[in-house]
Amino acid sequence: MTPQLAITMGDPAGVGPEIIVKACKQLEGRIGSGELRLVVIGSNATLEAARAALGADVAIPAVEPGAEHWPALACLQATPEGAPIAPGVLSVDGGRFAYEAVARAVELAQAGRIHGIVTAPLNKEALNKAGHHFAGHTDMLAHLTGARGSVMMLAHDNMRVSHVTTHVALADVPNKLTPERLRYVIELTDEALRGLGLSRRRIAIAALNPHAGEGGLFGREDIDVSAPTIARCVIDGFDVVGPVPGDTVFVKLRAGQYDAVVAMYHDQGHIPVKLLGFNVDPVTGTWNALSGVNITLGLPIIRTSVDHGTAFDIAGQGIANERSMIEAIEYAERLAGNV
Repeated sequence: MTPQLAITMGDPAGVGPEIIVKACKQLEGRIGSGELRLVVIGSNATLEAARAALGADVAIPAVEPGAEHWPALACLQATPEGAPIAPGVLSVDGGRFAYEAVARAVELAQAGRIHGIVTAPLNKEALNKAGHHFAGHTDMLAHLTGARGSVMMLAHDNMRVSHVTTHVALADVPNKLTPERLRYVIELTDEALRGLGLSRRRIAIAALNPHAGEGGLFGREDIDVSAPTIARCVIDGFDVVGPVPGDTVFVKLRAGQYDAVVAMYHDQGHIPVKLLGFNVDPVTGTWNALSGVNITLGLPIIRTSVDHGTAFDIAGQGIANERSMIEAIEYAERLAGNV
């Protein structure tokens, strides 16, 4: 069976509509051959405006949610249109569409109409101005699905990094590193690697402190929390090692010594993945492409996302790069195919 994936548009004022159209055009051959099925959820008017502005000759017909059959590529209105949404302009309507698209996608996933969700970026300020008080997609999806918790994994090539903590102050990280949370992240990371079809699932745990605490000289969290938890996981059959000092663990991951790393906090995990994922023009000093995927673990549904924001500053200019969107679709497809 070919998985049916939903792509939520995110904030229509961002680059979401553009990268969706570009990705659909690039994937047109696979869609036409029946290998891939996509339904875009958001503002049909904004999607059509993006398609016309790009001159993309790819058909994305509108469908109704209750229709018995959808074409292999279609678009679905998330909520009634309001005033036209201008590219690059923060608005309440942008936040409303971003929320409603995800809510509709969750409903379809729970009803079995789709097998995974791929999200384009939203704007947190617009989302909150629209009355939906979430820190972002992950919190929203956990709320909508009733999930007890979640874990963020970033992926770029063989760099797969899950996180014990993400959007918290650095000062709060040590208290959030508990045996229960670390065990939960290890289990979900192993499950994700299995879902991606990896036969070997060797996971390294990054140290919180320099030199893994240097025998307690630089902190005891790695000694008192991480090391015993890792030991118990090994006894239970997990292929997990650590704590490995943070200044070398990602080099070893890139070298293929591990299949994933569990990072302790947001920047520890994000910096190495984004450093490798951003393609920078050496002449202008600007980045012109981004490779990488954000995967939410712990949800009862599959969710992947682009690894960048709404980029209001370039929205509507036709220059946004679709590479991360295509990779997010491909990751969702792999995960859905191994369920």
